[in-house]
Amino acid sequence: MKLTVNLGKNSYPIYIENNILSQAASYIADVFSGKRIMIISDDQVFPLYGEKLIAGLSDSYECHHVVLPHGEATKDFQTLPGVYSAMLNAKISRSDLVIALGGGVIGDLAGFAASSYLRGVKLVQIPTSLLAQVDSSVGGKVAVDLPQGKNLVGAFYQPALVLIDPLVLNTLEERFISDGMGEVIKYGCIKDAQLFHTLESHSSFDDLKEELPAIIQRCVDIKRVVVEHDQFDTGERMLLNFGHTLGHTIEQHFNYGRESHGEAVSIGMYQLTLLAEAQGLTASGTADRIRKVLDIYGLPHACNLPLRDLTAAIALDKKNLNNKLNIILLHDIGSSYIHPATIEFFNQYDQNI
Repeated sequence: MKLTVNLGKNSYPIYIENNILSQAASYIADVFSGKRIMIISDDQVFPLYGEKLIAGLSDSYECHHVVLPHGEATKDFQTLPGVYSAMLNAKISRSDLVIALGGGVIGDLAGFAASSYLRGVKLVQIPTSLLAQVDSSVGGKVAVDLPQGKNLVGAFYQPALVLIDPLVLNTLEERFISDGMGEVIKYGCIKDAQLFHTLESHSSFDDLKEELPAIIQRCVDIKRVVVEHDQFDTGERMLLNFGHTLGHTIEQHFNYGRESHGEAVSIGMYQLTLLAEAQGLTASGTADRIRKVLDIYGLPHACNLPLRDLTAAIALDKKNLNNKLNIILLHDIGSSYIHPATIEFFNQYDQNI
């Protein structure tokens, strides 16, 4: 299955196919004619897939690699100097290539390194987690975290190619399947009531597994269309942030050590929809449907934090422009909209979420 993100000179193909990892070299040859490749990965993914990828590439290219510790803590601004040094030592030039082999953390960090090293080196995304396959590998948002918040240093930098192999998900821990399902549920909430119904109609991830390639394709296609309409996140693309305003602050509150990204977004989607229902901004019963589907896929809906503890971080969020927050709400499942608000949207409530 091939999809194309149509962005003029920044257009690129996305391939979704079982076993595509073993054929990566032929796809890369279509977009890259240079000599050297730097593969950036982590210590969980590289032992599983790194040598296999290098074996396929080394006949045609000089391959180097950097293996970083897994986890959100790696996506830190302070990680970048070591990555840049490795690229310099490997003599990576502007005519060479960076491959991000990993989940969302590696995709974001390697993507930002590629965007900023020598003012930009070609990038290929090979996402190995469900979250990265359905969401973060597509669309060109790359970033690292600062102590004050998530993704506060970043860029829009489109890849030259995205290769998605659903079979690599077989090696994922169960928690990280659930993590990715948080983003899958988000797509159903914001854009596709039928997708949400499909998720509702299964009893578990194992029950859903047969339909997974089609579900990945549907999520990627939704994101593709949204990105084509709004490459730089000033309008419709904001809808992809449903649940993220609260989710990011929950992650940050626990120093990225408790809830994963998908878990935090799941809590954010449910709790935000409860607040919106209380204000008559979302159809009654919508939050309950979200909670039930979160339960099916083993995702949390609460974190037992006072809402007021999170509002200071929300005020620093990138989506807080001129003291105005653009909060993403649902009319109903499958229909989302941008709701201009202030921090008072949250501050009026004195409750745990």
